[in-house]
Amino acid sequence: MQVYPNRFNESLTKGLKPFYMLFGDEPQQKIEMIDTVREQTKRAGFDERTTFVADSDFSWSQLIEACQTMSLFASRQLIELELPTGKPGTEGSKTLASLATQTNDDVIIVVHGPRIGKDVQKSKWFKALDAVGVHSICYPLEGNALSQWINHRCTQAKLQLDNACIKRLADFCEGNLLAARQEIEKLALLYPQTHITLELMDKALVDQSRFNVFQLVDVMLNGDKQRCVKMLLRLESEGIEPNIIIWAFIREWQTLWSLHHLRSTNQAITWQKFGIWQNRQAYYQAALNRLNKTHLETIRDQLQQADLLFKQTTVSKPYIKLCHLCMLFLAMPINQYQVAS
Repeated sequence: MQVYPNRFNESLTKGLKPFYMLFGDEPQQKIEMIDTVREQTKRAGFDERTTFVADSDFSWSQLIEACQTMSLFASRQLIELELPTGKPGTEGSKTLASLATQTNDDVIIVVHGPRIGKDVQKSKWFKALDAVGVHSICYPLEGNALSQWINHRCTQAKLQLDNACIKRLADFCEGNLLAARQEIEKLALLYPQTHITLELMDKALVDQSRFNVFQLVDVMLNGDKQRCVKMLLRLESEGIEPNIIIWAFIREWQTLWSLHHLRSTNQAITWQKFGIWQNRQAYYQAALNRLNKTHLETIRDQLQQADLLFKQTTVSKPYIKLCHLCMLFLAMPINQYQVAS
């Protein structure tokens, strides 16, 4: 059964399940869910906690033995199994699927790891555990979802923030909920029982927003110029290799070119064929409405030049060139943005 992260605590109050699968690249939500499971199981008498990491040195027999062996000092135990790749492999898949058919009231297993794809969610082991347990996928929070999360945490911390302050906090911590939590805790210590203004916020906050290339692509497709520039600056500060971003731009151009051809010839677009799920289709629609054939041809030429330039020479300011490419995807006046030097 799927439970969204913001409903996870509520689901635990309805009773514990034998399996919990918690995945995603947003660490704060995942850490909070794991901590909540620990607290709830502790209250229920699961006094022993065993932790495994399914790396190259891990033996799946260890997990089987842990499920079958009770401690002398505790009759119930919580087992936490980390999958570093999000996949258990052939032997692990068989082991987990088998354990799903042998649930034990004295054992609860939490399986957790990074972001997983639809292929994992459709696998036999995942479906077997999900049939008797709970799974939750943590995605980075953006826009209204991020503001709501911050507002909820500020309320819990008894902070008095208006909408403008919440927006400023969201801008400074976007893509980094761990930092957002720390900033909220800091504000609660600095300004207890105080109506916090933007001036007070600016004295306390440090810009800790974090992004990845996939988020940059979505914002670029959606046409948000300011956020594109902010994300590029942050990616540069984190030392992301420019060629990784060029590769992502080329891949998106190829998708847009194919979609434009289908649209211009009145053919139906099968989004799944391009691996575009429903939550991202609006981004591509926005880009197709903004970019005509001439735009796309210009982007293709500039991408080819930039790709060769980055591979063959040392570019003094590569992120300026990447910013120019973003502007092309945004249909900004192309004569103002020359990518090649």
